Amino acid sequence: MKTQVCIIGGGPSGLLLSQLLDRKGIDSIVLERKTKDYVLGRIRAGILEHGMVELMREAGVSERMDRESFIHDGTVISYGDEQFGINFKELTDTTVVVYGQTEVTRDLYEAREKAGGKIVFNVESVVINGADTDAPFVTYTVDGEQQRIDCDYVAGCDGFHGVSRQTIPLDVRREYEKVYPFGWLGILSETPPVHEELIYASSERGFALCSMRNENLSRYYIQCSLSDKPEDWTDEAFWQELKRRIPKEAADRLVTGPSIEKSIAPLRSFVTEPMRWGRLFLCGDAAHIVPPTGAKGLNTAASDIHYLYHGLVQFYADGNTEGLDTYSGKALARIWKAERFSWWMTSLLHRFPDQSEFDLKMQQAEIAFLRSNHAAQVAMAENYVGLPY
Repeated sequence: MKTQVCIIGGGPSGLLLSQLLDRKGIDSIVLERKTKDYVLGRIRAGILEHGMVELMREAGVSERMDRESFIHDGTVISYGDEQFGINFKELTDTTVVVYGQTEVTRDLYEAREKAGGKIVFNVESVVINGADTDAPFVTYTVDGEQQRIDCDYVAGCDGFHGVSRQTIPLDVRREYEKVYPFGWLGILSETPPVHEELIYASSERGFALCSMRNENLSRYYIQCSLSDKPEDWTDEAFWQELKRRIPKEAADRLVTGPSIEKSIAPLRSFVTEPMRWGRLFLCGDAAHIVPPTGAKGLNTAASDIHYLYHGLVQFYADGNTEGLDTYSGKALARIWKAERFSWWMTSLLHRFPDQSEFDLKMQQAEIAFLRSNHAAQVAMAENYVGLPY
C-alpha cells in the first residue's frame, strides 16, 4: 500500500490528524493496535481547551460536541472547608468545554468511516523503517500476514508505550521524567455532579477532584497510595473518603451511587526531545505525559496535531517544509509550559509523603495568594483555558 501520511495509533490524536488532512485532500492510513471497541472503552478526561474545540470544528466533527457539551466559565479551588472560584470567562474572556474523550473519539471514528478513511485494527509487530531517509515505510502484521505501507511521512500517535518514540535512536533522543509518589483513584457513577463546575480540593487527607461527564454522569477522584489497588476500595469507602476531603457544603449535597468504572492512575511528568526524527513526527503521549491535575493530556496532543497538520498542509500545497522543520521546536515550547502548569497544580494541591511543616505552610500561602491576587488568577486561568498555539 501507499499513502502520503502513515499514522500510528487510532486514538483521538491520530484520528483528528487523519480527519484534518482528509479535508485538505491529503491521504492517510491509520494503524491501531487494538479494536475500535477497545479504544472507545478507555475512560479518559473530558476538559477541552478552546484550541481543541476549534480544531474539532475545523475537522467538521463538532456538531454533537456543540450540542451536548457543557461550557464551564471557571472552576472552584478548596482548602478544607474554605473555597473560592476562578472565573475563566471574566479573567480571559475564554471558557473550557466538558466533553468526554470517549465522545471525541467516537465522533472522529464516525467521521473517518463516513469519509471512507482507511483504519486498520489489530495490527501487530509495527516497525517504522527508513524514517531518516526520503523513503520511509511501515511494516506490520495483521491476521498473521505481514503488510507494508510506503509513505512520505509517519506520525507517531501511539502513546507512551508505542513503537514510535523507541524508533528514534538513543543517541538522538533525550528524555525528562518526574514520577509522583501517589496516584489517583477514580470512579465513574451515574449520579448528578455535586457542582456545576469542577472542584479541585486540597485537604489534610490529600487531594480530591469532583468532575463530570454530563448531567447524570459524574467522575470523582481521590489521591491514593501507589500500592493501592481498585479492589481495595469499596464504593462506600470511596464516598466516605471523598466527603472528608471536599468542603462540607459539597459533601452534604453529594449524591452517591454504585460505581460503573473504577481505576487507579499513577501520575507522571514526561517529555522526550526532539519530537521529530527525519520523516517521523511524535504527537501526544508518544512524546509527553502530564499529570491530570491541569487537564492537559488530550489538549497537549491537540496542539501537536495543530502544528503538524499545518506543516503538512504547507508542504503538500507548495513544497515548503518550514512548518515541518520547525514542528519540534514549536511543539516543545508549548509542551514545556503545559508541563509547568500541570506540575504547579499538582504541587499546589496534593499531599507529598516527605512534606515538612514548612512545605505545608508554603502550600497554604500559595493557595491564599491565588485566592487574593488578581494577577495570579489571570495566570492560572490563561493556562487552564489553553495558551495560544
